[in-house]
Amino acid sequence: MEVGVIFPQTEIEPDPSAIKDFAQAAEDMGYAYIFIADHVLGADPAHHDFPALRTYNHKSVVHETMTLMGYLSAVTERVGLATGILILPQRQTVLVAKQAAEVDVLSGGRLRLGIGVGWNSVEFEALDQDFHNRGARSAEQIRVMRQLWTQDVVDFHGKYHDITHAGLNPLPVQRPIPIYLGAGSSQSPTPPDSVLKRVARLADGWCPNFNPDDAGRAIAERVNGFMKEYGRDPSTLGLDGRLRVSGKQPEEWLDEAKAWKEMGAGYLSIENRQGGLTTAAEHIEAMRRFKETIGFDI
Repeated sequence: MEVGVIFPQTEIEPDPSAIKDFAQAAEDMGYAYIFIADHVLGADPAHHDFPALRTYNHKSVVHETMTLMGYLSAVTERVGLATGILILPQRQTVLVAKQAAEVDVLSGGRLRLGIGVGWNSVEFEALDQDFHNRGARSAEQIRVMRQLWTQDVVDFHGKYHDITHAGLNPLPVQRPIPIYLGAGSSQSPTPPDSVLKRVARLADGWCPNFNPDDAGRAIAERVNGFMKEYGRDPSTLGLDGRLRVSGKQPEEWLDEAKAWKEMGAGYLSIENRQGGLTTAAEHIEAMRRFKETIGFDI
């Protein structure tokens, strides 16, 4: 199981040196990847009502994900880069495919593209995208991107996309770039069946928000069942678990990590956010404490 760390978008200083220090520290400590959230706009809680606005709103600093990964490609050498989660249907598909291919080239093939359908309708409105068909549209977006990443010339005509004999150059190192789907949220960890079926039908892997307990295992079994219905081998689906460190003791960290491994997780994303940390130095120390206490040989 590869252990990565979630980039604390809103909890470190918004300057390049802090970002570089965090990324290089994660790489030097041996973390396998950095998991990077995505938002374009934050909604003002005085005018909007979403549960997530308690922790993320217009005052929260969030670096643009693809631009940030271009920077991280230059200041690191080995650590993987994973979007967690890029809100795909609020963005132009071909542009995302181009940006992802470029990050993969610049990083030497280190990108894992985690995508989701999002919850912030304010962003969709501002980006001139339809919030209400985002699930169906994202399924077609995945097909389009995989063709663009693996073919010199694409001729695609679907419900939402038209590409007439055109292609990306340069193509990514990974052909195709692995796509992981986000499923659920911290407020609603149990995804609807439509999301689980999308994971089972289209994803290379998934990033759920549940805990590795009986309820979580039941959800994972539903995905495995749907995969069999689609003629796919459940053992080929990657799983990225999330371990929230704050408020737990080291023995709880270890128990939870082992539970994720028993569920078949190939990746474990360590989350030090929402624990009162506010600087890169504090987050670096939290990363170090986890490594020294638990280690990566789980």
